[in-house]
Amino acid sequence: MGLFGRWRARRGAAARATLDRASQRGDLRHLEEFVASRRGVEGFVEPRTAVTEATIVLVAADGEWTRRRIDGPDVARRLSKELAIPVYDAQVTGYPQRMRDWSARQKRDRL
Repeated sequence: MGLFGRWRARRGAAARATLDRASQRGDLRHLEEFVASRRGVEGFVEPRTAVTEATIVLVAADGEWTRRRIDGPDVARRLSKELAIPVYDAQVTGYPQRMRDWSARQKRDRL
């Protein structure tokens, strides 16, 4: 076993930990409220990284968006089924142009 192999083996479960906090009930409540108060919402699941837990980005028809932590892709898919919204893998589909347009408008309006 090489040097890095031994280092990874010693780290064990700690190697899978992130620097981010876990999903909380408030995160799910925010997502539910976002969907209830906007039309044409779609979900985009973002994978867990070394820094953050898995997240879901909800994008409304006008491009407004929000991002919250979730407890993995399975939870995102279950939530999208309960909320009756389509959900996509952000790594595969990318994000809709309307999301980038909305962010640009928000930035421009703040100046």
